[in-house]
Amino acid sequence: MREIFAGVPGEAELRAPLDGAALGAAERRLGRAVPARLGALLRETDGVADAYGTDVVWPLAHIVEQNLLFWSGEAFAGLYRPFDALLFFGDNGGGDQFALVVAPQRDDVFVWDHETDSRMRVAGGGSTSICGALSHRTGTRAATGGGIRYAVADPRTGYFP
Repeated sequence: MREIFAGVPGEAELRAPLDGAALGAAERRLGRAVPARLGALLRETDGVADAYGTDVVWPLAHIVEQNLLFWSGEAFAGLYRPFDALLFFGDNGGGDQFALVVAPQRDDVFVWDHETDSRMRVAGGGSTSICGALSHRTGTRAATGGGIRYAVADPRTGYFP
């Protein structure tokens, strides 16, 4: 995956990879398995930050903390529909978050809008890859490598290609 972003200096920060033990510990805390595609991504980089420092793919520790908070129901009761079927893994820096569908587990990736509680499907439906959003100053592009497809959001609209 590092090769995917090597030609785009300053636009994406990839962190050190995780090992299987860290992933296993996180799964025990979550009480469910991390989807295989997300696990594969985290084994290559523990999160991805865009040029502005936004963690578009969160580090594993943040994934665990955010999901435990969202699944508790206490913080968001009465404000939003339940989040039990989703596993959040990143955000766009403006409050909207990226999530994988985990119940029932499938390859769909959604963007949750924190203002409207809408959950818009942006990838999946039989896809063999997951999408992570990376904001760039120069329009849209998509990169594929290592079995993972990254849809790059257009910074002017926030939409995926």
